[in-house]
Amino acid sequence: MAHQQNARARSEGESPPLAARTDTIAAVATPAGRGGIGVVRISGPRTREIAAGVLGSVPEARHATLADFRTAQGTPIDSGIALFFPAPRSYTGEDVLELQGHGGPIVMRELLRRCVALGARVAQPGEFTRRAFLNDRIDLAQAESVADLIDASSTEAAASAARSLAGEFSQRIASLVAALTELRMHVEACIDFPEEEIDPADRQALQRKLADIRSAHAALLEEARQGAVLREGLTVALVGRPNVGKSSLLNRLAGEDVAIVTPIAGTTRDYVRATIELEGVPIHLVDTAGLRDAAADEVERIGIERTWAAAATAGAVLYITEEGEQPRSEDAALLARLPPGIPRVRVFNKIDLTRSAASTHAVDKDAEIHLSAKTGDGVAALRAWLLQTAGWRPHGEGLFMARERHLVALRTAGERLGSAEGNSQAFELFAEDLRIAQDALAEITGAFSADDLLGEIFSRFCIGK
Repeated sequence: MAHQQNARARSEGESPPLAARTDTIAAVATPAGRGGIGVVRISGPRTREIAAGVLGSVPEARHATLADFRTAQGTPIDSGIALFFPAPRSYTGEDVLELQGHGGPIVMRELLRRCVALGARVAQPGEFTRRAFLNDRIDLAQAESVADLIDASSTEAAASAARSLAGEFSQRIASLVAALTELRMHVEACIDFPEEEIDPADRQALQRKLADIRSAHAALLEEARQGAVLREGLTVALVGRPNVGKSSLLNRLAGEDVAIVTPIAGTTRDYVRATIELEGVPIHLVDTAGLRDAAADEVERIGIERTWAAAATAGAVLYITEEGEQPRSEDAALLARLPPGIPRVRVFNKIDLTRSAASTHAVDKDAEIHLSAKTGDGVAALRAWLLQTAGWRPHGEGLFMARERHLVALRTAGERLGSAEGNSQAFELFAEDLRIAQDALAEITGAFSADDLLGEIFSRFCIGK
């Protein structure tokens, strides 16, 4: 994202803190390397002055203008298209100029240097989008969706990020905040006028409003959780005793020979990773070393330790055994060591050897899938289980992208709404729960956000965006 060109030009001047918005910033907004087109973007109060210096005049607003880009001596750097967007109707809410030239790294570097010489400084990562947020062009959730749209790894993820950028997620948050504000207004009135007898019907009305808010919040949290899976994917650990076919199953799911497969127990000594996409959901598969009490050597012992570490951090576990084997106490002991509450499925592999039929059923609340990694028979049922565990559902067009901080804020709000329901007869506690829930929701859109949080969020953006 143009880090190389910007690093060279950064020596031209010291960058002030991101909060400063009285200066003018510039950056190469296209990726580093050669390309047909390269873009230098400028934003801030000296944009018109820089336009006059580079182009000879300020271009007509919102019209593509063919122009020469010139040095201080008037010699050409390049020729291309100039686009000028006057404040406040621009991406950042400030005067913005885009210079679209030929995408050679030397051309982009010299053009950026010319802008710096005319009074700009090199932008920091995400600074253009941060200015759009600070100038109320977008809220914080929309700002984050810009990066999510750029980083989207599937069509579904891109569509969800686009919906967030359009403001659908923010509108749902705003609706909840508005409902909480109205409810808080009534509760605070009850606190301010304690001498007034509260009609039982009024108390019931407040409880109904709270119930409606909790219902809307629960639906929003579920959609956000599913959107987070689209963004981050589901990590799945393949666990089991040696030589039960973990690596073969990984290769079958991945559609290629990612892991080495031999009849020798203990072939896999370390993680083997592969990422697949099911209905737009990234599934990160982690093949692990086979589990047994006595490791053959130190390398295998370390591999087994890493298997347990992978299972502890995974979002789901496939515990794999062989079809037709008698139940082993060893399997029961290994299953008992898996993290409590983690979604898991018992996979009985090698039905091709026993000539059994592929099947899926539940035993003691655990799903069991009988399949053959060698032939692929029954693997479709495993893919369906992975999608279900990831939270995917058909026709999820209404999903929007969500991040971990969004989920944390939503869960905090949910906990406080549940507490408020229990405190509905004690208005002071009731009001405090509602206030904390509202503040948590406001953090998502940036209506209430600490400066250090903003710095952390925008530091992860590309330079030039």
